[in-house]
Amino acid sequence: MVPDASVSDVRSLPELVALLSGEPFGEDATPDFEQVVDEPVSGGGGPALSHPPAALDYPPDLADVCGQADARKALEVTAAGGHHLFLQGPPGAGKTMLAERLPGILPALDLEAALEVTSIHSVAGLLPPDRPLLTRPPFANPHHTATVVAIVGGGSSLLRPGAVSLAHHGVLFLDEAPEFRAGVLDSLRQPMESGEVVIARAQAVARFPARFQLVMAANPCPCGQGDSAELLCACPSVVRRRYLARLSGPLLDRVDLRVTVDRPSRADLLAIGTGEQTASVADRVLAARERAAQRLAGTPWRINAQLPARELRGRFAPKPGALATVEAAMSRGELSARGLARVLRVAWTLADLSGVDRPGSEQVSVAFALRAGRFAGLAA
Repeated sequence: MVPDASVSDVRSLPELVALLSGEPFGEDATPDFEQVVDEPVSGGGGPALSHPPAALDYPPDLADVCGQADARKALEVTAAGGHHLFLQGPPGAGKTMLAERLPGILPALDLEAALEVTSIHSVAGLLPPDRPLLTRPPFANPHHTATVVAIVGGGSSLLRPGAVSLAHHGVLFLDEAPEFRAGVLDSLRQPMESGEVVIARAQAVARFPARFQLVMAANPCPCGQGDSAELLCACPSVVRRRYLARLSGPLLDRVDLRVTVDRPSRADLLAIGTGEQTASVADRVLAARERAAQRLAGTPWRINAQLPARELRGRFAPKPGALATVEAAMSRGELSARGLARVLRVAWTLADLSGVDRPGSEQVSVAFALRAGRFAGLAA
């Protein structure tokens, strides 16, 4: 982690003394191992990091996703602003593929973030032996049978971080989100707001960072065919409502983008591998984050998702007249105060992706469409 540092190993105390004194030590005067870190690479605009293993340079590519222009655009917005995302659609539509490709378009971790992520995985006993420093955003994908302790962290004798902390500076993906227990889902609300988890026991209190991007995926109904025009759904309407009602209103109110993912068409399936690659999208995401970083320089915040509501009404307010769409939605009761703040954060991200200085009515309208799940056909 230190550029231009020479690292040598010793096998005994006399060998260490000889090395520090500059004296030879028998036949083993030359250390067995020596490594010079002289070609650091930038880690997302922060301090230099050593090269990650070659395997990390080839994450799953977005080009593998068939079609899904709207969902791909939403994924780009999610990465650029650090927002939360909800994907709803039938089985086989590509929800899991999209979620797994989100870390690939996120910027690499800077040194401070890499040390935090590495420390958490080390405490949990999950640090890979061949990667002493994690430089890529992590991806946590717990099973829907996971308990609150597995998600948030805890334990009886030894307090360990949970999935929300293992996804710190990365992605927490909940596939089949309605299948998770209600208590597990509601336990996400506090870390989504504060960015940390505090676990209190009789003998100790542990505080783990948990600033993650949540991606939830769900079928439209238990059988999965509720929104399909080709297959007949066998679920009664009351069953469908009860199924999606497992995702509580307070939890969904904290999600910035909601996108419906349909099954790819025959033309999309035949054109597999011809879509835009991860590298191209990652370049746009990095450029948008750099614009946000320049704007937020000198503040405690680094990305748009961290902006507090009071700042969105003050120095980071959109252009005059840009709020006509959301003001009408608030008068109809379609948008809460928290929802308005999240719409404005997404609007700033859309402005950063478009290269404009301040979000106008177009960015606010698209951000509200993403929030309300009405983004279909707006990707262009």
